[in-house]
Amino acid sequence: MIENNKKLDRVAVAIIGIGLVFILVPIYLMVVTATQSYDDFIRNGISYVPGGHFISNIKMVISETILLKQLLNSIIVATLSATGKTFFAFLSAFVIVYFRIRYGTLLFFFILLSTMVPMDLRVVASYEIASNVLSPFNYLMGLLGINSLISFAFGKEVYLEWSLLDSYLGMAAPILASGTGTFLFRQFFKTVPKSLVDAATMDGAGPLRFMYDILLPLSKSTVISLYVLMFMGGWNQYLWPLIVSSKPEMQTSLIGLVNMTIVTDGAIPNYPMVMSGAVLVNIIPVLLIAIMQKYIVQGLTLSEK
Repeated sequence: MIENNKKLDRVAVAIIGIGLVFILVPIYLMVVTATQSYDDFIRNGISYVPGGHFISNIKMVISETILLKQLLNSIIVATLSATGKTFFAFLSAFVIVYFRIRYGTLLFFFILLSTMVPMDLRVVASYEIASNVLSPFNYLMGLLGINSLISFAFGKEVYLEWSLLDSYLGMAAPILASGTGTFLFRQFFKTVPKSLVDAATMDGAGPLRFMYDILLPLSKSTVISLYVLMFMGGWNQYLWPLIVSSKPEMQTSLIGLVNMTIVTDGAIPNYPMVMSGAVLVNIIPVLLIAIMQKYIVQGLTLSEK
């Protein structure tokens, strides 16, 4: 039984209140700034009182920028990233837990080790591959002497080229794997009773049938929670989409927001318009979390209750 300590409760409430202030005040200032006009912002600075120019600022964002197109790009990239990460994490955890593979623990260790190498540290190598996915085949053909034979026979070497720059696949492919997702699924699979596996085997169900008909429905909350978290991770990607996309119409919404703050001749950026764009960009993640919060809590606690 937990002792009812009023002093401890007050301290806990105070800590939560301070945390809420740090979280909600910047959000409030963002929304309030989005309701101001540019002239009022220049004249009075940041205001704590809402204005009446939010709709006009949104119309300005839509008419003067391509943020809506970049918002669509963010949705596509985040969806591809979340789908790929969830799919590969589920399959890799299924193999590690339910198949007797040699060095399975070592394999799982290397998967977890991949979480220690974030995208920012491998951005140069990833760009080299994205600029020409077939470059390893060119290297192998040169190493094995195949290109020399082709050059001797036809007078010209073969150079294979397939660039993923300025494409949705190029922005999503380097972030399709998730060691964290594999860990989450592995821990959940460990809680599934072994009797289910034995019963499925006695009924003649193979590995794929067991995975699709039994394990996947049991993992619904974990799948949804991981999908939402991975979607948020793909949505908040900035450095890699910035590097791999050179065309404004292929860039994501975060890059579009940053570009809205870039001005010439020392002018002050139209921050009310920028904050209106920020509100527009954050609608989808907020709605996604609000709708799926029940499954997120269940999935992260590894419980279906």
